[in-house]
Amino acid sequence: MSDSVGLIAHNWGFAIFLLGVVGLCAFMLGLSSLLGSKAWGRAKNEPFESGMLPVGSARLRLSAKFYLVAMLFVIFDIEALFLYAWSVSVRESGWTGFVEALVFIAILLAGLVYLWRVGALDWAPEGRRKRQAKLKQ
Repeated sequence: MSDSVGLIAHNWGFAIFLLGVVGLCAFMLGLSSLLGSKAWGRAKNEPFESGMLPVGSARLRLSAKFYLVAMLFVIFDIEALFLYAWSVSVRESGWTGFVEALVFIAILLAGLVYLWRVGALDWAPEGRRKRQAKLKQ
């Protein structure tokens, strides 16, 4: 089989796969719209959480601290993923890869120490105020 025939067969296979995916999605959406309930009412528009009726507003004011901790978690989690990828290929990368990983870890630790010193990891605002008062003296 020549390369052009194999490429055409591969493209046709991919096109059939895409058509199957689009057809399956259209089938599921069409079936759910045909079989789904059409009734409207006050209870239909309320959120349902494990059998509990909603109490209060969903518009809660959260501290920016939660978002900061979430961003720090994602950043350090992704960096841990990079270290895992390095550990899988540690034999192929040799000493050069080992030194590069050490530099990467040192940068991570420097960032963590910076965040700790700035107070980004402190949950209690009192401790942060006391530390800042000591630094100003």
